[in-house]
Amino acid sequence: MHTVAILALPDVVAFDLSTPVEVFGRAEAPDGGPGYRILVCGSAPEVDAGPMRIATDHGLDALASADTVIVPGRNDVSTPPPPEVLDALRAAHAAGTRVASICSGAFTLADAGLLDGRRATTHWVATETFRARYPSVLLEPDVLYVDDGDVLTSAGASAGLDLCLHMVQRDLGAVAAAQAARLAVAPLHRTGGQAQFIVRNLASVTIAHAMGRRTELDGVLEWIEQEAHRDLALGDIAAHASVSIRTLNRRFQSETGQTPIQWLAGVRVRHAQQMLETTDLGVERIGREVGFTSPANFREQFRRLAGVSPQGYRSTFRERAAS
Repeated sequence: MHTVAILALPDVVAFDLSTPVEVFGRAEAPDGGPGYRILVCGSAPEVDAGPMRIATDHGLDALASADTVIVPGRNDVSTPPPPEVLDALRAAHAAGTRVASICSGAFTLADAGLLDGRRATTHWVATETFRARYPSVLLEPDVLYVDDGDVLTSAGASAGLDLCLHMVQRDLGAVAAAQAARLAVAPLHRTGGQAQFIVRNLASVTIAHAMGRRTELDGVLEWIEQEAHRDLALGDIAAHASVSIRTLNRRFQSETGQTPIQWLAGVRVRHAQQMLETTDLGVERIGREVGFTSPANFREQFRRLAGVSPQGYRSTFRERAAS
């Protein structure tokens, strides 16, 4: 039987840990028997998990005999995992064990060197921190999960469920995965990726503000936030900032990694997301209200940034609100 070892580190996210326990623990093999043997492992007999404590039944030595190791996220990724945990992960992977992470568990895999030169993802909130800390990892921030063969990673929270169902389908087939999805009351495949959940181009949450300092762009970012519904051109933004277009482009690239027009599109898409979630206005009218000059351009930019159509986004978030 396929053994799944779930690693419970100190400060583990309880939701991330419980997801693989439930999905793999309830999955059935084609003969109707249990699909997996589940082990909860740790470097200590008991670990903190937010407001609760979780007991572990197995030590790190159990990772060596597992077929799959799942690494849930931790609440505080600024604290490195214990060295013995990283050693155990390296040894298990070197021995042929499949390794996967949920949410910020990707930081643990990266600390162990298992993501170097590989495609990976993590929770969108942590992408900038992840990129800065692990430049050798090929981060894909907009997807729900990445299957890179023997190493898999997922985005945050419910994306861990998507990853676990994907792994069940790989291991036991589509019928077993569909049944596991039904038990989880979740779709086997979700439309769109993590991109639709990202809060885009919000001036008040720039990296500079998070560091407690203001930047040369603060005034113009706040102005764009208020005036994005207007038919703005690059020259209009430069004029408001009282700089040349060349200087404006240079400052935007330096502080946001985007051009002014890319930033403006992100603000408009975020405003459209808010209206799709909270109003019954038609898609074309919402596009006009937030500043797009044509329905085709609105749909194109929305799909590019959110990964789904405006109507698909509305259906997803209206369904969530209703439930």
